[in-house]
Amino acid sequence: MAFPLSVASPLAVSNVAYGLGADAAAGRPLAANDANSLIWWHWVGQHLDDIGTDLARHLELTVIAVAIGLLVSAPLALLARRYRALAGPILSVSGVLYTIPSIALLYLLGPVTGFLSFLTVEVALVTYTLLILVRNIVTGLESVSEDVREAARGMGYTNTAMLWTVEIPLALPSIMAGIRIATVTTIGLATLAALLTQGGLGDLILDGIGRRFPTPIMVGSVLAIALAVAADLLLLGAQRLVSPWARARRPA
Repeated sequence: MAFPLSVASPLAVSNVAYGLGADAAAGRPLAANDANSLIWWHWVGQHLDDIGTDLARHLELTVIAVAIGLLVSAPLALLARRYRALAGPILSVSGVLYTIPSIALLYLLGPVTGFLSFLTVEVALVTYTLLILVRNIVTGLESVSEDVREAARGMGYTNTAMLWTVEIPLALPSIMAGIRIATVTTIGLATLAALLTQGGLGDLILDGIGRRFPTPIMVGSVLAIALAVAADLLLLGAQRLVSPWARARRPA
């Protein structure tokens, strides 16, 4: 059913803001036809603290997951790059993990990491970053020209020195692209944390669904999208700062 954006009466707004009227007091969910506005700004204004808390929690879940995912993926990518026989198994396993439905993965992790735990959420979110990050790191390293490596060896670079001072800097555009994709993906998946009572913007969405009240659903969804766009733009800016030579190579 569509919820047209319209101006609600002060009494109706008050009912929504303070317990959603008689239906809420009687323990019944708010019926869709009790509210004909998609956004109840009065409700938003009175719940800014809760919204801010959920947004901060969502950001925390995302940052931790992507950071740990990068710490796990980098060694795996280096192993895959150095030992070709390991590349197939590493990418295959990370690919299989990526295809597991998110709700099923949360359930499977429960007996090991604890149902309704922060650890379960983070392990699941980290799992979904592995394929993206490992593949982009490997792709970035493989994109470095063999002529560049030979020149570095001719200048006396060891393999370790060449990795850190030549290969990784040249692979940064691909690595940063992987981090951007992983971050945006994680922001979307982190809404599932609410299913395990771990907060985030999913709390708003579940709250709205449970009461058939569209405003929390819209607020949670719009903030998740805005957070993903902002994170992507921020990481794109960081990518341009740390790899200015990539821009210099682009044709005018």
